[in-house]
Amino acid sequence: MTNTYLRLTRLVYVITVTCVVMSVQLVQSQAYPSKPIRIIVGSSPGGAPDILARSIAQKLSDALGQQVVIDNRAGASGTIGAEITAKSAADGYTLLLSTTMGFAILPNLKKKIPYDAIKDFASVSLLAAASNVLVVNATIPAKTVTELIQIEKTKPKSLNFGSAGNGSPAHLGGEMLNIMAGTHMIHVPYKGAAPALVDVISGQIQFIITSPISAGPHMLSGKVRAIASTGSKRNPTLPELPTIAESLPGFEITQWWGLSAPTRTPAAVINQLSKESAKAINVAEVRDRILRDGAVAIGSGPQDYDQLIRTERRRYHDVIQKAGILIED
Repeated sequence: MTNTYLRLTRLVYVITVTCVVMSVQLVQSQAYPSKPIRIIVGSSPGGAPDILARSIAQKLSDALGQQVVIDNRAGASGTIGAEITAKSAADGYTLLLSTTMGFAILPNLKKKIPYDAIKDFASVSLLAAASNVLVVNATIPAKTVTELIQIEKTKPKSLNFGSAGNGSPAHLGGEMLNIMAGTHMIHVPYKGAAPALVDVISGQIQFIITSPISAGPHMLSGKVRAIASTGSKRNPTLPELPTIAESLPGFEITQWWGLSAPTRTPAAVINQLSKESAKAINVAEVRDRILRDGAVAIGSGPQDYDQLIRTERRRYHDVIQKAGILIED
């Protein structure tokens, strides 16, 4: 009798606690949001991530009935902002503008980072993505990726490519090109993409994979020549430009930005944020602004964004391992 009574008592306790927790979560999700929401951006004001976050903040504020503020926490390639978000309350009031660098590249480059992009975060929505362009110095005779590869194979190690630094998307794009084409083009790291592009123009290095926004004026002036874009599909802002994948099937390297929340954020809150952020990013004025900046508005659901992050992590892991790239902590 005593054992039966104890078992029943424990069962009632478990059921009671479960009901209380579910009730609290239900009340929280129904009341959400009841105070301002902040989106942490791991870079300085004025950059692409900051502009994107601010583009949707007001639309989200209008839809949710609460102020949505941008909190710039620049430094350490975005890890400062990611760590703050990961350690914040899982209540939907602190979000992160997650990026390719922070969620797909850095976890493969560094032995230690202060967060786990998979375990510490719940995906909300993929907001936008952008393919870059491969531009060469105007004196380089190559007008296609195939011709560029042929130049290098005729004279190995004769071509240098620049990037914004070791482990940057441009660096990994160049190494991916080497791996898939069987070439040995030499990487030259710079402290930023701008000085690297200057040296492409002057002929100090032969090419760079970079943003069409930064390269655009020099493409128009004829100082550099774009020969391909880096996405799986042609860049809608440069529809006449072929992709590298048209010469090397399977090549793809893009930059993407999304919203992530601390793990264990209630599913109802995640779904509400996902729905409203997808609407915000596809408002005509927002979508057109993003397109002018060389990106494409998306607005996916949580599951699709989560799958993208996992797929991209594997993609960059393979490139980083094969190229032997490692950044010391």
